[in-house]
Amino acid sequence: MITETRHLTISGIEVEVVRKDIKNLHLGVYPPLGRVRVAAPLVLGDEAVRLAVIDKLGWIKRQRARFVQQPRQSQREMVSGESHWFLGRRYRLRVCEQAGQPRVAVRDLAALELLVRPGSDAAQREAILVRWYREQLKALVPPLLDQWQSALGVQVADWGIKRMKTRWGSCNPATRRVWFNLELAKKPVQCLEYIVAHELTHLLERHHDARFTALLDRLMPQWPHYRDLLNSLPLAHEEWRD
Repeated sequence: MITETRHLTISGIEVEVVRKDIKNLHLGVYPPLGRVRVAAPLVLGDEAVRLAVIDKLGWIKRQRARFVQQPRQSQREMVSGESHWFLGRRYRLRVCEQAGQPRVAVRDLAALELLVRPGSDAAQREAILVRWYREQLKALVPPLLDQWQSALGVQVADWGIKRMKTRWGSCNPATRRVWFNLELAKKPVQCLEYIVAHELTHLLERHHDARFTALLDRLMPQWPHYRDLLNSLPLAHEEWRD
């Protein structure tokens, strides 16, 4: 696909304009700082893009304000008493130094136990926790994929988990490969299911247009609630660092 990227300043806002071989203009505002991006047809001129952005200026400003107000965690020091999230619940970290294989365990409804070797530093402790988050997400995703592949009548070729700064998930319809943000392990499972459904719907409709919304509305009527919940929860410090 032919693409052309440039930047315009419109009403004091820097806008990334990506021209593609598409039929309709699509405007998005992305975390963490409210980056504005327009995907526009190749034949659409700068003035038409400018007018489209100005028409949505109020909505853009509201979206950017929401991102600014969203709570963010401070840098995690990986010490006992610190708050960490798992499946939408906040836990107090309990660091225990001992010989043996490092691991993580949920001990009760309030404590996340991190077993580490004596003398481990913050980076080593974080790596253990991140590995555990990845393992949990790898166990949670397959049954949701099965459910939504059946509901939508689609099939992914491959899927994976990685850290992403500006997306909860991504889908390449051409290769049928789907990625999920590692941070979803910290969010309620309903939010994870929403992202699974969202990305698989892209296998039927590439763009966030009326057909895409209609598909989600029919199969997951409560999806706007899960989207808003996902975007209201604290963001990880490391995920949004520039």
